[in-house]
Amino acid sequence: MGRIEYSNKVEGDNLARGRVNEAPISPKHAIEIARFVRGKSLAEAEAYLNDVVDLKKAIPFKKFNRNVAHKRGLVGWDGGRYPQKASLVYLRLFNSVRKNAEYSGLDTEKLRIIHVSANRGIRRRSFMPRAMGRATPKDRQTVNIEMIVSEQEA
Repeated sequence: MGRIEYSNKVEGDNLARGRVNEAPISPKHAIEIARFVRGKSLAEAEAYLNDVVDLKKAIPFKKFNRNVAHKRGLVGWDGGRYPQKASLVYLRLFNSVRKNAEYSGLDTEKLRIIHVSANRGIRRRSFMPRAMGRATPKDRQTVNIEMIVSEQEA
């Protein structure tokens, strides 16, 4: 795979970056999580996504909200879901960004997410077996996620 540039050209010495390429998760879930965690501190976002994995808190679905049921506990919005698989990928990305920040000499307790972007990746062709020896073609979707965090002063 070729080297891919980040979509946001942020420069500075108090930044750390991370990306996930071709994660086999739902693009809609990844985009909604990216919208939700943008601007939050890394520790706060990680704690919330751990609660999503445990089905305690929901992610508000604001863009892809057709036929999305109401969920208890959402502030300012009514519809949401519990995207567990996508949340686990984001938690892995948070760990990677935290390690990159630690390697750069940043304080990992003061990290704030300044840029996060989730884009549709390639589609892999596959087949779903059906009755009587038939098969139905199916596209497996992937997602590319990139994140930039900054060390904030107290």
